[in-house]
Amino acid sequence: MKGTVIITGANSGIGKAAVFKFASEGYRIIMACRNIQISEPVCQEIIAKTKNINVDLLQLDISSRQSIYSFCETYKKKYNVLDILIHNAGHFKHGEKNFQRSIDGIELTFATNLFGPVLMTNLLLDMLAKSKNPKILNVCSTNIKHFFDKRRKINFGVLSGETVEDKEYNSYKIYGDSKIALLMATSMMKQEYKPYNISVNAIMVPATKMSKETIKKFNSYWKVLAFLQNIIIPKSEIIGEAYFSICTSNVYTGMTGKLINHQGKIVEMANDSISFIKSITSTDAYPPYVNNKETIEKVWTICKQYVETAKCNLLT
Repeated sequence: MKGTVIITGANSGIGKAAVFKFASEGYRIIMACRNIQISEPVCQEIIAKTKNINVDLLQLDISSRQSIYSFCETYKKKYNVLDILIHNAGHFKHGEKNFQRSIDGIELTFATNLFGPVLMTNLLLDMLAKSKNPKILNVCSTNIKHFFDKRRKINFGVLSGETVEDKEYNSYKIYGDSKIALLMATSMMKQEYKPYNISVNAIMVPATKMSKETIKKFNSYWKVLAFLQNIIIPKSEIIGEAYFSICTSNVYTGMTGKLINHQGKIVEMANDSISFIKSITSTDAYPPYVNNKETIEKVWTICKQYVETAKCNLLT
C-alpha cells in the first residue's frame, strides 16, 4: 500500500474521480462523506472496479464542528497515519438569497469551504506528522478571478459572523469569498505547519458541471452560457488526475504554499498590466488581492478563533 488518503466530498463528481484514481494506484482511501446512504454504493462500486479493498467510508459533515470532531476521533482509532488530506467538499447554492446557516449557526458557505477544512486539518495534525511526506491539498476555484476587479473585497461581515441579514446575502459572491479566503489560509498553513514538514498547496479548479435544476434558475441569457460551460469544462476525471499528480508526482516534491491549475502549472500573481480579457480567461495568474498581507492575517485570525471556539465547545 502506497499511502493513506482522506478525500472529503468523495461520492460524486471530482471527488469520486479522485478516489477512483488513488484507489487504482494502490492507495488506501477514506471517503469522507456527509450522506452515508448515498455514498455506500459508490464506495462498493470503486472497490469492485479497482479491485482495491482498502477503500473505506466515514461520515463527515464538514460544516459541523461535532461531525468533524467525531470523524477525526474515529479516524485515529482506525488508522495510525495520514499521508494526504484533500479538502474537496464544497458548498454553493446558486441563487440562494436567504442567509444560510450551518448547524453551529455559522454562515454555511464559509463553514463548509473554509472553517471546516481549517478545523479538520488542525485536529489531524498529529496523524499527518507521522507521515514521511505529508501533504494537504485545498480545492479553490477560478471564481477567485473576480477579485481582479479592485472594488471586490471579502465580505468580512459575513465571514466574522457580524452580518446575518438576508439583504446583504449573495450566494455567488460568498462562494467566491470563501474560496479566496481558503487560498489565503493556504499560505498561512504553509507557515504554521512547517515544523510538521507538511506541504500545503491549493488547486484552482475550473467551473464544474451544473445540474439541470441549477440551470433552470437562470434567465435565458445565463442559461445559454451555463449550457455552453457544461460542454467545454474539463471532465471530472481530468481534475481527479490533477489531484493525484499534485499529491504524488516528484515534480511537486518540496513545493508548498502554491496555487496550481488543473493542468498542473503553477499559477503566479498577475502584474498590474494584465489585460481584462486575460484576467477573465487565463488560468496562469491570480489577482494581487490574494497576497494582501493585512487581509490574509485577518482571515487567518478569524479561522483561528473558529478553531479555538470549536475546541472549547467540544471539550465542555
